[in-house]
Amino acid sequence: MDTKFLTIRTMVSSLTSPSDQTRLAALRHLRRLSNEDAAARPLISAAGAVPFLSAALYSPSHPIQDHAAATLLNLSISDRRPLLTSPNLPAALAHLLSRHATSSAAAAVQSAAATLHSLLAISAEFRPVIWTKPNILRPLVDIISYPNSPTRSVKDALKASFGVALHPPSRVTLTQLGVVPALFALITRAKAKSDRTMLVGIIEDATAVIAQVAACEESEEAFKKVSGVSVLSMMLCSDSGSCSLRTKENAVAALLNLVRCGSERVFGEVKVKIGALDGITYVQEHGSPKGKSKAVAFLKLLLDGGSSGEVVQDLYPVDSESCSSCSG
Repeated sequence: MDTKFLTIRTMVSSLTSPSDQTRLAALRHLRRLSNEDAAARPLISAAGAVPFLSAALYSPSHPIQDHAAATLLNLSISDRRPLLTSPNLPAALAHLLSRHATSSAAAAVQSAAATLHSLLAISAEFRPVIWTKPNILRPLVDIISYPNSPTRSVKDALKASFGVALHPPSRVTLTQLGVVPALFALITRAKAKSDRTMLVGIIEDATAVIAQVAACEESEEAFKKVSGVSVLSMMLCSDSGSCSLRTKENAVAALLNLVRCGSERVFGEVKVKIGALDGITYVQEHGSPKGKSKAVAFLKLLLDGGSSGEVVQDLYPVDSESCSSCSG
């Protein structure tokens, strides 16, 4: 039997030890190995590590939580199947995420959310599974809502929420859980920060989720309560210096989805609030290929007053390479 696999199997067997120190030492090795050696990831899974790593997320020890969550994230980059088929992983992630403000380590929360993002963005078959787990979706909204959440935790929760919202029924669930007011409140808080890099990144990620959630009929009332059309329209103003091109693309996608999925009232409000079409034209001329196509569709919709009925989704698809940057 391969020496590397024997070593890994020994490490994994140590995860069953009653000693916290023994388990922690094994987790440190597995985390480092899964981060540095891509070829070791399937071996770690084959040795049966995933159930033990999932169980470690329940530990009161922050270092154990941290190393276990980071190892799961590393495995999710290139060896997703064992995670996707693990019956205990969703509940373990939900447990850790739901305690983000109390007993969970911030780094572990971030790795758990990033693991969700990694699995959801790439593996479409995992999205319906998570849709049936409101105990996972609710903590993501809570992290976004909580004013004291670390910036990294918020960004990872936003990316995970984006992956969740790629599954159409999940948009309804997220809306019912209050994600729309949470996202717009987050944008308001972000604008009050002095760190422009953080401001731009948070707003880009938040508006990406907003664009997805807008693609369900149930979001119309939620957007109305937070003056969502006005906020998104302001982002398209030519003098909106705090908004990046990506944010403007997301605003176009969100408004387009609102109009396509909403009532005549929404269409009328958007047409009034959008005012001059300069912002949409700017995206049409300078945006990404997908952003340009959405701007063209939005302009046509506003000028024609009709609807193609096709919602905008996955404007910024995530590939496996982008997931690798989250490994720990």
